[in-house]
Amino acid sequence: MRIGELSARTGVSRRMLRYYEDQGLLVSSRSPSGQRHYEDAHVERVRLIQAFLAAGMSSGTIAEMVPCMAEPSRRGARRALAVMDHERARLSSAMDGLTAARSALDRLIEVNRTYLAEPPAETP
Repeated sequence: MRIGELSARTGVSRRMLRYYEDQGLLVSSRSPSGQRHYEDAHVERVRLIQAFLAAGMSSGTIAEMVPCMAEPSRRGARRALAVMDHERARLSSAMDGLTAARSALDRLIEVNRTYLAEPPAETP
């Protein structure tokens, strides 16, 4: 199938599919005229890439798991699990930081509300 059909079947833009290729996440064959050609298996690969992106992973991190996606093996699965565990820890840390920032902002908002609730000081 050509890039337009892969785009239609996955809901991913042609531009994004070309980006996936640039990042090494997707590999197509080329016709003599240079057109990209994909197999049915690429549909599932694109969906998997989308799932990893939705889980907060960068394309660079996903690229580390491409060998496992291309040729699944127990060794590759262990490597992918290590990458995903690392990403989960990174997300947890980011969430902890955001929670702390929100708490600090909540305290500042409360200080501001308290100030606004006080009667205005009289001016001489």
